[in-house]
Amino acid sequence: MKTIYADNAATTYPRPPQVIRAMSSYLRDIGCNPGRGGYKGALDAARMVYEARSALASFFNVPSPEQVVFTPSITYSLNLVIKGLLSDGDHVLLSSMEHNAVVRPLTRLAEKNSLQIEILPCSPEGILDPLQVKEALRPNTKLVLLTHASNVTGTIMPVYEVGEILKHTGVFYCIDTAQTAGSEILDFQDLHCDYLAFTGHKGLLGPPGIGGLCISERAAEITKPLVEGGTGSRSEDVHQPGFLPDKFESGTQNAPGIAGLLAGVKLITEKGLDRIKKHKTKLTDCLLNGLKTMPEATVYGTQKAESTAAVVSLNLSGMDNGEISFILEQQYGIMTRSGLHCAPLAHKTIGTFPQGTIRISFGFQSKLWEVEKIVSALCDILKTASKSS
Repeated sequence: MKTIYADNAATTYPRPPQVIRAMSSYLRDIGCNPGRGGYKGALDAARMVYEARSALASFFNVPSPEQVVFTPSITYSLNLVIKGLLSDGDHVLLSSMEHNAVVRPLTRLAEKNSLQIEILPCSPEGILDPLQVKEALRPNTKLVLLTHASNVTGTIMPVYEVGEILKHTGVFYCIDTAQTAGSEILDFQDLHCDYLAFTGHKGLLGPPGIGGLCISERAAEITKPLVEGGTGSRSEDVHQPGFLPDKFESGTQNAPGIAGLLAGVKLITEKGLDRIKKHKTKLTDCLLNGLKTMPEATVYGTQKAESTAAVVSLNLSGMDNGEISFILEQQYGIMTRSGLHCAPLAHKTIGTFPQGTIRISFGFQSKLWEVEKIVSALCDILKTASKSS
């Protein structure tokens, strides 16, 4: 049985051969710790890391490569922003579609001090009105933190419009691009954001264990590092360096992961974001059209392929989504994800809490025939369920 991977919102698979070759080449031909020696291997490693930093700065239109900080994951990046910026009495705005990578660290901070968290309600389709942000601003508002696209419905948020609202307010602005980096245009300067958090292992086609944070100069000055230690620079000083990117990069870097991420970014640049976006939109549109033929299917979100991040959530009437996901994998070789997707606020917003949904998500290497097979499998499951009842 030929398998179909339809959980790209969790991680991209299969990885492009260019990414695998780049990681293998690094481990085989370089293998040294970047920034920790003056010999050829260490210098080659450092050059590769800087090339990756430069490629990402160009990709996201960040003013300088040093403003791109590597982290182990986007969750780490978001924790760095939240715990490094916020203090007692600050007011934070977020939407009701945010992931637990945002909600949990904020909740922990609020339990320890008087941090004020305000959740802006989205529509049942997961849409945020940017004017809500403007109207909710207070004198003590320190940070607005928004996902660019929901990992549950794929609904794309008005992050550029919010940036226009915030650009002269002095409020710090952070965007979670976990579901959009690699398929949507993300211009750090046009977004007027202070933090753009990204992960390497989804749309950017890299491996797990590598992420990053694009950071403005003003944010870099005030944000405290999560981890301190060896950076390969200023080794004579017992204090953490205050300059970028060293301020936020302590310890041995995931150099093989960075090599893989660099290869992924190069591939996306070569293919073109427009082409990748059109491909994912076509696949999403095909799935949505197929689901329209099933009266038993309830689809959540905007149901407009062009305004989503190739993520579709659904339920089939009278059936448990976990059981459906299990049947899809066991009988049809189709891998999906069921449940709450680490985003209970989003499910409460769209009315699917606590049961959750079946999530189907496409990536760079997904094929049209795979979408058609998914639609056919769902139809078969519905027919079987109808006969048994």
